[in-house]
Amino acid sequence: MGGSVAQEEVARAPPNALPPGQFYSLQALREEGAKASLLSPPLVFCWYVVMGNLLKVLTCTDLEQEPNFFLDFENAQPTEAERETWEEVDVVLKDALGILDELQSYKGAGQEIREAIQNPNDEVLQDQAWAAVVPLVGKLKKFYEFSQRLEAALHSLLRALTSETYDDPTQHLEREQALAKQFAEILHFTLRFDELKMTNPAIQNDFSYYRRTLSRMRINNVPAEGENEVNNELANRISLFYADATPMLKTLSDGTTKFVSENKNLPIENTTDVLSTMASVCKVMLETPEYRSRFSSEETVSFCLRVMVGVIILYDYVHPVGAFAKSSKIDMKGCIKVLRDQPPNSVEGLLNALRYTTKHLNDESTTKTIKSMLQ
Repeated sequence: MGGSVAQEEVARAPPNALPPGQFYSLQALREEGAKASLLSPPLVFCWYVVMGNLLKVLTCTDLEQEPNFFLDFENAQPTEAERETWEEVDVVLKDALGILDELQSYKGAGQEIREAIQNPNDEVLQDQAWAAVVPLVGKLKKFYEFSQRLEAALHSLLRALTSETYDDPTQHLEREQALAKQFAEILHFTLRFDELKMTNPAIQNDFSYYRRTLSRMRINNVPAEGENEVNNELANRISLFYADATPMLKTLSDGTTKFVSENKNLPIENTTDVLSTMASVCKVMLETPEYRSRFSSEETVSFCLRVMVGVIILYDYVHPVGAFAKSSKIDMKGCIKVLRDQPPNSVEGLLNALRYTTKHLNDESTTKTIKSMLQ
């Protein structure tokens, strides 16, 4: 490059504009963009700006610049720097699929419980109901204990993704993709768990019957057989867990809030910016054909949509003013539009999650436009 060229801003011409294969000043590109904008909607130019040996992508939009990179949810592998945290979290995530399978196949002991209640003096039916409920309570205890492990895994990821290793959340998520993928997998699991729990009333019915029966047995000094017995303190915690409409999401939101309060030297923005950046990354990948085409299956699209919604809800709980306020760093209109652009049957559950499980949607600070988009 000659000296005169090096002294001005230089950019590779965008496709289908000025003749390719040459360098142009930004002024020339601005003029070309101005002419194009008279004929078509605003164009986004990705200008490869050469400054010394630096090649940087500039995304020009009317909105505040969003993170623009591909987060490989399918194939991201840990670097040596990520490996310790990744392995710690991987131990937990390996059990997540089994938990979902057990929850999905959870049938409950409704029939046995009804017969026992209708025939209180029939000891055989009482024994049958108890024998049916005890192993189910063992599963419910296992699910609750897994939520505690998941919270600990979340803390490990937040420590890594909010550390001073990199300057901002975008760099963390882009350069620590394996950890970002695990964070996404936790969010994906959380929404799926809560969806299954909300559609299965047997869970709370079984546990309520277990507690009532156990209390009665203790009063009558009847030994409570079964290795899955829980003490009163644990029973209270488990009962509170399942009493919430979205227990796993509450675990994550409480866990994130706890992480912020336990790390007082860490500005809350370090944590909430990781959440808003993840939401933006998902939105950009879903609405950008070049990125979306890199997904090897439609399941990854569904995964990305679910993660986007999960991180929005988490942000809404953790951030003081929530996700829907004008000051929010999440482009809620853009995110809702991405959801609306999908086949309706595939996203109604996610739209309902935004409608009914967020904290700040109905605040006065939420614009009418956003409220109407979710009606």
